[in-house]
Amino acid sequence: MGITPAPTDHPGVHMNASRYFLNPLALGYLLVVAAVVGWVGVDALFVEHADASLAGVWAFLVTAPASLLFVMLPGALAWAGIAVGAVVNAAVLGAVYQRLSGRRLRPTA
Repeated sequence: MGITPAPTDHPGVHMNASRYFLNPLALGYLLVVAAVVGWVGVDALFVEHADASLAGVWAFLVTAPASLLFVMLPGALAWAGIAVGAVVNAAVLGAVYQRLSGRRLRPTA
């Protein structure tokens, strides 16, 4: 005897969130973020610097403004802002893409 969700008249209730991420704009953005984070990692691990490197700043810049909310947090929590910022920004870009491309989000069956 399982619990089934109550039927609803709202078509957007059962929307699949992946529609916001699986489009060219959001995937392109996530690819750019992955490339920048990869570059930052290579710079931090393998490149000798006589002085400090500002490469890590680029990871926060490409995921701004959401990632900038995490900058003042201590330790690894600041770096979590990059992941959160990338996901939030990709969802916003995906929603904009869906809206501008004229495709209506249909409820899933």
